[in-house]
Amino acid sequence: MTGPSARPYVLLSCATSIDGYIDDTSDQRLLLSNAEDLDRVDAVRASCDAILVGAGTVRLDDPRLLVRSARRRAERLAGGLPPSPAKVTLTARGDLDPTARFFTAGDAERIVYCATGSVDKTRERLGRLATVVDAGESVDPGWTLDDLAARGIRRLMVEGGATVHGQFLSAGLADELHLVVAPFFVGDARAPRFVGEGRFPWHSGSRARVADVRQLGDVVLLRYALSERFGDSPR
Repeated sequence: MTGPSARPYVLLSCATSIDGYIDDTSDQRLLLSNAEDLDRVDAVRASCDAILVGAGTVRLDDPRLLVRSARRRAERLAGGLPPSPAKVTLTARGDLDPTARFFTAGDAERIVYCATGSVDKTRERLGRLATVVDAGESVDPGWTLDDLAARGIRRLMVEGGATVHGQFLSAGLADELHLVVAPFFVGDARAPRFVGEGRFPWHSGSRARVADVRQLGDVVLLRYALSERFGDSPR
């Protein structure tokens, strides 16, 4: 264990509707952000060593998780870094499609943290597409951070989904939150929310600190400081 002071700086990023939903129940992905905010997200990605999403996000959204801007990729290369950060996912069952863009898009390092019972199956399924790490009987975000620190990851961006965000927040493992609010409602209780039920370190008696509020076109960025390490992030 590397300990809290040595673990990566953890930045959570999420976009929601006004009523807190991250998607609707249609077959198409709900567009919550806009071009200006997507460029901001790309800049944040470029500043990180790794991007983490849950296995559900890999299956449902099929994200590429790459730095889009050619200029930012070139700047990373000039600084001795790969064009895009490493890609990281967490899975209990190992049900990951090797043709997903997480594994096929770009040449970034790919790390899969897998529960012990599914490690062999996952390694056989993914082959050399990713490094599959045995994360124990259940995949613990704190242990994952320790292992990422040992691999040289200093700044980690967590892009979801709801389960992963909830795990990091309820465990008090997040240093910073970027929450983008889109100017509409979903209004469907069947749709996924930003986080579900849980006990969180921030509540009415212990409030998170608002570090920045910014309008980006028709969306609003709320930036929260969640730990004493806020502002001391690498790069």
